[in-house]
Amino acid sequence: MTVTLKDVAQAARVSVSTASRALTGTGLTSERTQQRLTRIARELGYRPNPIARGLKTGQSRLVALLVHNLTNASFQVMAEVVQARLKALGYQMLLCIGGDDPQQESDTLTTLVDHRIDGLIVVPTGKNGPQLKALAKDVPIVCLVRRDDATDLETVLADDPQGAYLGTRHLIELGHKRIGLIVGRQDTTSGRERLSGYVRALREAGIAKDDTLIHAGHFVPETGATGCRKLLDLPRPPSAIFVANHEATLGVLRVTAERNIAIPDDLSLLCYEDMPWFEWHRPAISIVDNGARDLANLAVDRLLQRMDAKGNGNDGVREYRVGARLIKRDSCRQFDAPPPARSAKSKSSSSKSSAAKSAKV
Repeated sequence: MTVTLKDVAQAARVSVSTASRALTGTGLTSERTQQRLTRIARELGYRPNPIARGLKTGQSRLVALLVHNLTNASFQVMAEVVQARLKALGYQMLLCIGGDDPQQESDTLTTLVDHRIDGLIVVPTGKNGPQLKALAKDVPIVCLVRRDDATDLETVLADDPQGAYLGTRHLIELGHKRIGLIVGRQDTTSGRERLSGYVRALREAGIAKDDTLIHAGHFVPETGATGCRKLLDLPRPPSAIFVANHEATLGVLRVTAERNIAIPDDLSLLCYEDMPWFEWHRPAISIVDNGARDLANLAVDRLLQRMDAKGNGNDGVREYRVGARLIKRDSCRQFDAPPPARSAKSKSSSSKSSAAKSAKV
């Protein structure tokens, strides 16, 4: 049976209000009474009801983080950072997965309202602006990674235009002129801005944009796999591929393995968003790092200020940017340099394997 506050009060022979003040550390109760009530509550197995307490105090001590998936390593890092920061302040984090699906996002927002959350950090789909605006009247909200263009909610973004520009320019400086791009949906902030950085770098280098080298789609591995196949099957395939989101990278690596493509000897590969095994991979994968840890820390800072009735985000700033950086490893090589020589045995084995893979594909 559930032990209630009334049970604790009866066991201690005090009123329910005295027991409540003692166990919450509020009100005028002596230290001796507080210690005795705490001991009795522990012996009885009493656990406070956070929902009931939230109704009484107006605070649930619950903060939600709503992301699309945990396939993306950046979202994993963000969840770890947000949870650690909130836990240190006495909050519990509710981790919600929206699947980048507007209906699922809407249903989740409704559920979070029922749980009376104290704050929300959300990676929005961009399709539920009115619902977010309505919720923001009662709950402090910070958008992360993406902007919801239908709202004026405070937003923390990576410098995706600059990150994609740096990555594309790096490949151009290595001599690549046919650079494939696999990027996210163009109705999202990150998808649009990473494409814009890619186009800017091409334009500055005097390279014409070729739409056959650009593949946009949902943030899932299959987008990477489909895009990679289309690029490799072109009459003039690219000498380098820039995969501009983490989920798509997983699909690209699957296809290059299926087709026995040697990286970077046969194809230079540059990816977006870092994770530990990219550095351990052989060859180690060059990436544009979007600063997931810094993004999460800044989002928590902004949310906490908005949760503070004194500040509540009234500094006039609505959008913050975290710088992206290029990390050069071993998956990109100079295009005009001859590939490292392979042994006759390796060439024969590679040729047979490629033929077998091609037959399957």
